[in-house]
Amino acid sequence: MTIRTRFAPSPTGPLHMGGVRTALYAYLFAKQQGGSFILRIEDTDQNRYVPGAEEYIIEALTWCGIIPDEGVGFGGPHAPYRQSERKHKGFYLDYARQLLQKGNAYYAFDRPEDLELARKNAEAEGVQGWQYDASTRMGMRNSLTLPEQELKHLLDQGTPYVIRLKVEPGQNLTFRDMVRGEVSFDSSLVDDKVLIKADGMPTYHLAHIVDDIMMEITHAIRGEEWLPSAPAHLLIYQALGIAMPQYAHLPLLLKPEGNGKLSKRDGDRLGFPVFPLQWEDPISGEISSGYRERGYYPEAFVNMLALLGWNPGSEQEVFTMEELMAVFSFDRVQKAGARFDPAKAKWFNEQRLRAMRDEELGLRFSLQLKQMLGEQDPRADVSFATTAAGLLKERVQFENELYETGKYLFEAPSAYDEKVIAKRWNEKAKVFFEALTETLSKTEEFTAEQCKAAFEKLANEQGIKPGDVLQLFRVIVSGQGSGVDLFGMVALLGRAEVEARIRRALASL
Repeated sequence: MTIRTRFAPSPTGPLHMGGVRTALYAYLFAKQQGGSFILRIEDTDQNRYVPGAEEYIIEALTWCGIIPDEGVGFGGPHAPYRQSERKHKGFYLDYARQLLQKGNAYYAFDRPEDLELARKNAEAEGVQGWQYDASTRMGMRNSLTLPEQELKHLLDQGTPYVIRLKVEPGQNLTFRDMVRGEVSFDSSLVDDKVLIKADGMPTYHLAHIVDDIMMEITHAIRGEEWLPSAPAHLLIYQALGIAMPQYAHLPLLLKPEGNGKLSKRDGDRLGFPVFPLQWEDPISGEISSGYRERGYYPEAFVNMLALLGWNPGSEQEVFTMEELMAVFSFDRVQKAGARFDPAKAKWFNEQRLRAMRDEELGLRFSLQLKQMLGEQDPRADVSFATTAAGLLKERVQFENELYETGKYLFEAPSAYDEKVIAKRWNEKAKVFFEALTETLSKTEEFTAEQCKAAFEKLANEQGIKPGDVLQLFRVIVSGQGSGVDLFGMVALLGRAEVEARIRRALASL
């Protein structure tokens, strides 16, 4: 059997990080098994369609490195996979007619006001949560209650109708979920789902099943919010006489506090994104931040998402996409919701940054510096930027923090750490630093090792413990009492710049 999975989002707004995780798990499983991963746009609800949402989904998946083998925006032999376009080919209505002919579905002519009246009457009798099912359908206006002649007349006249699934009560509906094991439902609790709406568009309940059948989907991965609908979907497959794909219902992503589903409101409240990319609402103009724009690496974002609800069975936390493909399995996906930790998300980015080769980071940093300092500025040179990035990367979590964190590498200090000066500065220190400029000018090569050796030799000659003037040297060069490796910084700045900074500090202090 060739494994085929799919990600089937609705273009109703930006893609939530929970949706990205669903796509990721489906992608990892397919690739691990040598199968195909498909993107399908489920746009049957035209009232909720949001312009730009489909393009956003495609761009977000591309940024994450989750590249479909088939589907919208990615070519393939059967692209595009949009339900709105497939509807005109009659696929969904054909399957609905099969269900009608087998007696597993029926026409319902109830108007919205009829349904509302039924709900109100039920509430007046103390019945909460009225639904259209085996206990209520015989009191409604449908092909099960109408005389055959009247039914034919309504259909001939083009009277608006929906097609509903006919659910027989008293059945034990059971299937095996890849995450939750054996799951059972009582069909008496399942309502008669609408399969075809009055506008002729299929609902999710029918459309995704027809598409999964026609696209030969073997494994369907989706969020646990769809678990209550699973028994109706099982009934449709049974009525059609077709084996249901293996389902995996993933746990919810929870708020950082752990109580409730993670939402955009939580991100706004606590200052973190819940979308992979920035999103501008086409109606309100409201802009929601994204992980990309906040400076997260896509590899770190994907790594973080993978471990939200799944564990590899080892102590390893940092993975490449290829490593995830090798070890991912649904039997290690947890059933309970996964609490999102914004600090941990930053930690994953930090690990990715630190693992990056200095040369790669330096090249990226150089491009930033050229925009900030100018193309010809020597401090924007790749060599300078690479050394600076290597010194700074252990002290930042994001690439866009490099310059501000190490600003003293690019600008001489205009002020000096007052606490260090008050504690360490004295006449003896002044004499030492007056002599240091001459000592440093005589080093054969201005390397970190030679500068350190010269510094310590001078201190010993003057009867000073190197540690008594070491922090002062840092403050004189950078203005700060802490920072990157001191002599690595000195070597990067160069002989002339360090001597100039010492003289400037002596004059100021």
